[in-house]
Amino acid sequence: MLNKQSLIDRVSDITRKPKKEVEEIVDTFVETIIEKLSMDEKINLSGFGVFEVRERKGRKGVDPRTLKPTQIPTVRVAKFRPGKTLKEAVK
Repeated sequence: MLNKQSLIDRVSDITRKPKKEVEEIVDTFVETIIEKLSMDEKINLSGFGVFEVRERKGRKGVDPRTLKPTQIPTVRVAKFRPGKTLKEAVK
């Protein structure tokens, strides 16, 4: 599994940049995606994919503990749609 630290190590090894510098870049990248999504902006990384915010409509549900009907509220969720290059790479 690739986690944040593993990603930083890998990029640092490939680019021969200090890990601290790579960590700052990765953190800035993630922060920028979060900031833009919170402003309802779509992020399109050609070949990789698209990050966007979508609204999941409210619906009726059932509380599993009491079996009573309940209303599940409408929520905004972050979605990722893979690009063509990514789709083909994982086939």
